[in-house]
Amino acid sequence: MPPLKSRLARVLPFFAGSRIGFAVAIAASIVGAATEPLIPALLKPLLDRGFQQGALPLWAIPVALIGLFAVRGLAGFVGQYALSWASNRGIVNMRRAMFERLLTAQPLLFTQKSASSLTNTLVYEVQSGANLLAHSLLSLLKEALTLVALLGYLLWLNWQLTLFVAVLVPAIAIVMRVLSKRLHRLTVAGQSATDELAYVVEENVLAWRIVRLHGAAKTEATRFGRTSELLRRLTLKSTVAASTMTPVTQVLAACAMSAVISIALWQSATTGGSVGSFVAFVTAMLMLVAPIKHLSEIAGPVTRGLAAVERGISLIDDTLTERGGGHDPGRASGHMELRGVTLRYRDQQSPALSDVSLELQPGETVALVGPSGAGKSTLVNLLPRFIEPSAGELRLDGQPLAQWDITALRRQFALVSQDVVLFNDTIAENVCLGDDLDRERVREAGRPRGVDERPHLARDRAPPVDDPARRPHRRAAGGRVVEQGTHAELIARGGLYARLHALQFRS
Repeated sequence: MPPLKSRLARVLPFFAGSRIGFAVAIAASIVGAATEPLIPALLKPLLDRGFQQGALPLWAIPVALIGLFAVRGLAGFVGQYALSWASNRGIVNMRRAMFERLLTAQPLLFTQKSASSLTNTLVYEVQSGANLLAHSLLSLLKEALTLVALLGYLLWLNWQLTLFVAVLVPAIAIVMRVLSKRLHRLTVAGQSATDELAYVVEENVLAWRIVRLHGAAKTEATRFGRTSELLRRLTLKSTVAASTMTPVTQVLAACAMSAVISIALWQSATTGGSVGSFVAFVTAMLMLVAPIKHLSEIAGPVTRGLAAVERGISLIDDTLTERGGGHDPGRASGHMELRGVTLRYRDQQSPALSDVSLELQPGETVALVGPSGAGKSTLVNLLPRFIEPSAGELRLDGQPLAQWDITALRRQFALVSQDVVLFNDTIAENVCLGDDLDRERVREAGRPRGVDERPHLARDRAPPVDDPARRPHRRAAGGRVVEQGTHAELIARGGLYARLHALQFRS
């Protein structure tokens, strides 16, 4: 695991514009921490002089107490508001960078990550993680400053006794270091298990028809239960690792306090000392328990928050973006060539396409016919470079696709799918998707059949290279083109195309 300093260094650039907010939050924390020793400090004159007639003005005690807690309350409010303002500005910057990376990421990302995983990282994990991390780090600063302030006051009261208290700090640091490493490993494993569980749910929601048609409910329930059980075990282990810190530090604190109180009583009996000084020292020492306890618990939230934010940063830093050339001739004529194109999704798998060579002329319309798995979708996805060939080359108007400007290349294609995606926007914006709003174009699109039909909306978005009208056919099987010709020619030939065509007329 990289050191905490280097991990935080990856996060800080997104919060660079929030320096003022963090500065105000830190200043408020300093003020709040400085007020902590004032509580036991007020007890000393109250006990030593408050019960002596006229030694302490009666009005001074309520004024001091009310003023003290008013300052603490105001500092707490200002600190929380400033922190929220700063952290949310950073979250916006991080989300914007993540979303921009999604828009330019290589298509491989969307085959490696599920939609639910990417959505969860961008929308939920970054929000909760950044807020948790910011509040935890501010709490760490505030509790550390409070600890320093109380220790400083104790040193001023009685430096010998304070040395016993100071022994707590390195002991707690060792405990936190050991347990926080384990907690980080469990947190990362828990995030992976959560993603896996979400993916199981997403698959079953999207493919519910297939699951029910094949009677796979029991199998999927078992799969869901297995993943849920793994997540449960990891969550319990994380709870154990986080919860162990508190009792260990409390036992260490109790041992130190027992020794300190015993020595303080012995000192008072032998050397003398005021009741006020003794009570002030013991009160300040007891007040150390709260910041020590909070510091012992801070490793959990910091680890969880940082791990969640790092997933978003990894999406930004580690995701490869699409690259293209500078070729942009405007509207292409439509001459498409495939030269010995082979594609394997994985090295050990059989090729989805094997040495495919085709030439499509401008104005020609083509249908790819074949059973499921023959490579039709793979071939189509190669054209706009949604996937890259393992071997061979594709050319549009004589220019290799890799040399085309990626935006200019995709401007040449339109996709009319059975499952048409309509964005949560107006019909006009859906028709002109990716272009400036052209209301005349929208009116023309809606005139023949109405713009409420999803396939028509998809077809109207851009001028397609391929049109679903009468077309020559390519018969594909096993990633190869095995027959080419018009419908009549292929039927007369009596080959695979003719047999596939005959299947639809069998009873």
